[in-house]
This record gives sequence, structure tokens and C-alpha cells, in this order.
Amino acid sequence: MTQVTQRYAKILGTGSYLPANKVTNAQITERLAKDGIETSDEWIFSRSGISARHFAAANELTSDLALEASKKAIEAAGITANDIDLIILATSTPDNLGGFPSTACVLQDKLGITNQCAAFDVQAVCSGFAYSLAVADSFIRSGMHQKVLIVGAETFSRILDFKDRGTCVLFGDGAGAVVVGASDEPGILAAAMHADGSHREILCVPGRSEHGALEGSAFLKMDGQAVFKLAVKVLEQVAQEVLTAAKLTPADIDWLIPHQANIRIMEGTAKKLGIALDHVVVTVQDHGNTSAASIPLALDTAIRAGQIKRGQHLLMEGVGGGFTWAAAVVKY
Repeated sequence: MTQVTQRYAKILGTGSYLPANKVTNAQITERLAKDGIETSDEWIFSRSGISARHFAAANELTSDLALEASKKAIEAAGITANDIDLIILATSTPDNLGGFPSTACVLQDKLGITNQCAAFDVQAVCSGFAYSLAVADSFIRSGMHQKVLIVGAETFSRILDFKDRGTCVLFGDGAGAVVVGASDEPGILAAAMHADGSHREILCVPGRSEHGALEGSAFLKMDGQAVFKLAVKVLEQVAQEVLTAAKLTPADIDWLIPHQANIRIMEGTAKKLGIALDHVVVTVQDHGNTSAASIPLALDTAIRAGQIKRGQHLLMEGVGGGFTWAAAVVKY
């Protein structure tokens, strides 16, 4: 009787990219002051843990950020672009109004991929990368795909209202990418995705296109207190869910890599799970909240800094507008 080898999805390589324009809290404070809006570095940092963020240049599209991160991930994986047989790109800020063609298709072309691999966008806001990881895991385990490029890329600076200090100080632009490939060694051990549309109004962009004109606001709107309360609750729940599925406990996790939204949310989640803060990857101080890009950005930063090493167990989790949340346990 032929023994069937178990297929797993394993991270082969990572990459990230930040636009050159780094914007400090002092620069944000100066910009808001011109409109008579009072804030300060201390006010921003004490509430979010953010000191700086990066904003894309006027001629930089989301696909351009994705391209740079993807090239690094493909190089780190030791493969060529044409070895990729699926692209999943998580974003809330696609290149084109209406979201098509998908930014994933644009990225495919910019990478020079000619094998006609499948490519699509995932819209789960800040949970987008964790959603994409779960989708890629299923595709690879099924045997449908062999090497998947997953990208989180955002240009949130273009949907920020700089008259709303409660939101404009929090977000930034960037991209992170991973190549996930089929392996007979355990990689993605467990993943879970959830959503509750009844909370959709606490974090959203309420505007819509109406016969070529904008109906409503094209700026991001957020109820910060409501998001905080719900985020800490569901992040703990989904983390426990995937840990149980992977037959692990929080003590088995070498690194918690949360969505980099707010240091207080990250600290609250780590405390509930019993994970020490020195086992939490934190990049929010330098990147701000980069939505779907934040987890892969943090992952790549920690790998290239030598913090994360092969064989370690990682817990990645995200929460975002929709309301969506997801997590994955990975053996790197």
C-alpha cells in the first residue's frame, strides 16, 4: 500500500518595502497645526506607540510598493518569479477605483510573470494578510498550487482625513510579502478566519461611487474606543482557537506577531494570552498602522534582524474593518 505524504504550506522567503518619505510625529503635528488642530508627539505616542510612519510618493502606487516587497521575498525564497503559480494580494487601497483590474494582476505584470498564474485581491482590511495566509494554506494542502506569493500592500495615506487627528496620526504606507510553498515538513500548522458585519460602521470608508461622482466621504472613519474593545476580545479568542487546533499552548510560541495597529492593543492581547512582551514583535513605532501590510512587514523585519529563526513557532493575528479577524500558527 502506497503511503501518502502529508502536504504542508511552508514559508520559503519574506520581503518588505517602505516608501522613502518617513514622516515623524513632529511633522504630523506641524501639518495639523496649520489647520488649527492641536496635537503633539507625546499625545500621539502615548496613545498609540507610534513615533513615525512612511507615506508613498505621489507617483507610487500600491502595486509599486508590492513589487519591491515581492522581489525581496522571491529572492529570499531562492526561486524565480515564474515559479509562482498564485498571487494573493491583500489591500484596502488598490491601484484603481472599484478595485479592478486587481492590484494582484498589476503586480503579476510588473514582476514579469508570463506563466498566466492565477492572481486576485483579498479585501479584509487589516486582517487581509492573515486571511490570505489561510487561503494559501488551503490551496497548497489541496495540491491545487505549489508556490504562492502573498502580499499585504497599502497606501493608506491617500484615504486619511488630516482634519481628524484621531485617525490621521495612526496610519502609514508599506508592503510586506511572503512566498509560501508546498513542503513535507510542517509549516502553517493552523489558521482561522472570522467576520461580523454588524460592526462594519466602527471602522470604514463610507463613501461610494454614484454615476462617476463621490457619494459620501472617501476618508477613513473610526470609532477608536469601540475598535479597541472588540479587537482585544476577538484577538484573544482567535489566538486560542488556532493554538488549540495546532495542539500548542501560548508557552510554545516563540514570537507573537500581531497586526501593528496600536501598542495598547498588542500589549492587551499579549497579557491575555500570557505571552511576555519580549516575545512580541513590535514595529508600530517606526511603521504606524499599515493595515494588511503590517504583519508581513513586522515578520520580515524580525527575520532580517535575526530575531526569528528557522524552527521557531510564530503566532500571527490581525483584526480590521468589516469587522474581520484571523490568526495563524506557523512553524518557521
